[in-house]
Amino acid sequence: MSDNLSAASFSAISDFFYQHSGIRLLPSRRHLVVSRLAREATRLRCPTLNDYVSLILAAPDSAEAMDVIDILTTNETYFFRESAHFKRLAQWLHQDQGVQALRVWSAAASSGEEAYSIAMTLARHAGTRPWEVIGTDLSSRVVTQARQGLYSVERCARIEPADLKRWCLRGEGAYRGQVLMNRELRAKVRFEVGNLMQPMPQLGLFDVIFLRNVLIYFEGEAKSRLVTNVIQRLKPGGYLYTGHAETLRGVLHGLQRLEPSIYQAPAK
Repeated sequence: MSDNLSAASFSAISDFFYQHSGIRLLPSRRHLVVSRLAREATRLRCPTLNDYVSLILAAPDSAEAMDVIDILTTNETYFFRESAHFKRLAQWLHQDQGVQALRVWSAAASSGEEAYSIAMTLARHAGTRPWEVIGTDLSSRVVTQARQGLYSVERCARIEPADLKRWCLRGEGAYRGQVLMNRELRAKVRFEVGNLMQPMPQLGLFDVIFLRNVLIYFEGEAKSRLVTNVIQRLKPGGYLYTGHAETLRGVLHGLQRLEPSIYQAPAK
């Protein structure tokens, strides 16, 4: 399908996506929007992309409309991305033995690599303390993938050999070239669909929250609202990790900046 998305249709679908995700699609991302919408438009046999956008906006609560949120959500991640954060997490686990039950939130979990990286770090360094990892993402499609815990061998290149041997099962036959997180690890990691633009009190409170490579997509009031929703889930004295290229500058958050991309909530 050719690029026949009008400026009005691009603006309309951008507004629709913003209302649901808080993320503003800039004109510079037009090519990405066109390529992802074109696949769906072809599947539904819409003559043009403008017709597809009209179809979506005519039924904004339909399953097809929710699929648009999925396909326009950018999901780029890999195991032990920004590895310094996992080293700092390990150091904290050894230094602070007072925490009896550990809870960590991967707040934009995508297809699950970050959450499983956290889980492997906890398994290695938490000792006998019980722990759990919760991963949430706006996209139901990637949450389903994360729950499966199945990845290509290439995506596992940054996992330490000892962790590969302990937690990862290499596929054979039809699954050759793939790796499955083992049942014991998957049982400690839970994934849910969640919109960071909405409060999520049902998740409970966390000792550590990973909010990485998310804030770069937000600005102004939307960024402030997202950060507020997230840090409401942080225990007193808990830690928030952001991406190395991100900052909380300009956002009222009440956290202490310990070092670049690592913040701590006030203790009671």
